[in-house]
Amino acid sequence: AQQVEAMVAKLSERMKQNPDDPQGWAMLGRSYAVMNRFDDAAAAYAQAAKRAPDSPHVLTDFADALAMARGQSLQGEPEALVLRALKLDPNHNKALALAGSAALERNDAVNAIKHWEKLVTLVPADSEMARDIKASINEARAMAGKPASTAVTKDIDVRGVSGTVTLAPALKAKAKPDDVVFVFARAVEGPRMPLAILKRKVSELPLKFTLDDSMAMSPAAKISTTPQVIIGARISKSGEAMPRAGDLQGASAPVKNDASGVAVVIDTEVQ
Repeated sequence: AQQVEAMVAKLSERMKQNPDDPQGWAMLGRSYAVMNRFDDAAAAYAQAAKRAPDSPHVLTDFADALAMARGQSLQGEPEALVLRALKLDPNHNKALALAGSAALERNDAVNAIKHWEKLVTLVPADSEMARDIKASINEARAMAGKPASTAVTKDIDVRGVSGTVTLAPALKAKAKPDDVVFVFARAVEGPRMPLAILKRKVSELPLKFTLDDSMAMSPAAKISTTPQVIIGARISKSGEAMPRAGDLQGASAPVKNDASGVAVVIDTEVQ
């Protein structure tokens, strides 16, 4: 414990000398949160968010720490931060989880269900997390006077493209287990904006995936309305959605929007 305190104190001092480093502030915030010093964690994340206002990870962690500092309440500023994060990344797992919790906290079971039903499609179907989310959905449905169900909302087309993402052996040394993996579908012709996107980690590779309308970035651009798509996968060294030099990527050939067994091999380094 004394070693941890000393390390955190050293990091805090470093941030005073180099205050324009958002990653350093976020690391300090995480350190304080682990130590249950939530007021200090919220203050550190506030500095990170000031310098990285478009990072959904920073905004969501800031919201979490701020809520803990305010007696575990997400109402007000914490929820506003979560909703900002969701505008930047509509499929951000932690933001969806917190948005559902915030809605339920103010007895808005309908919106809690909406957020959690989307979240449950983004996590492995057989995971403990999926079971916990389904239990929360049914709790919210009971509050709303609806029958228990684990189905996604009716307006979502759950048909989609499925397959497996693997990492080429030659590139395994260049990827760390905690590196973020983005799996996405885009139209063969037209805008390159993803039609659907899934976020995982390198430690989960080889990864079985399904991309469908529940993961759409925009209601106007969906897999179900695009006859042919390309499935891409990218290991992001920065954790951000925009590609950068050093990222690792791969893509499929064009496939139908309901294809199964699609194989994507991450075999190229972004220059």
